Amino acid sequence: MDQRTILIDTSRCDACGRCELACAVFRSSKSKRLCAALGETPSPASRLKVQTLPTGAMPVLCLNCRQAPCVDACPVGAMQRDADDLVFVDEARCVGCWMCVMVCPFGAITPSFEDDLAIKCDRCREMDAMACVTACPTGALAAVPSAAGLSKSARTRVTAMLAKMPSGVEP
Repeated sequence: MDQRTILIDTSRCDACGRCELACAVFRSSKSKRLCAALGETPSPASRLKVQTLPTGAMPVLCLNCRQAPCVDACPVGAMQRDADDLVFVDEARCVGCWMCVMVCPFGAITPSFEDDLAIKCDRCREMDAMACVTACPTGALAAVPSAAGLSKSARTRVTAMLAKMPSGVEP
């Protein structure tokens, strides 16, 4: 299977938070039902965050960097890549040191203080569909099999955006 890529259309994002809610319920709750999840301990945590910007809003999630600083910084090897090259957290190994949180250039990894675990988007790697994409009512989030599925104009825009990134950071 190709790496799943999430495309974000910031012009469509209205910061409703449904992607965050769906992620928390379907990825972190025991019950997988919203009403029951509200009373769970630890509280279900979303693996993405919607940020409001002066120009609009957009979900912030892991970009699965080619040279992922979180993987290199993890002292216990909890940050790993799977067979599809997606970065994920091996929760059995994570000791909650937060080195990955500190080195992520996109702020896409958050600490779960209740579990002492790093939380990040792994593209719902063990699910058939990505919860955030399925829940987005405006179509701001779309799933494609890989970056190869992008149109030529989209690839040009992505290349231009990557050229503006600080040296050493390459998603």
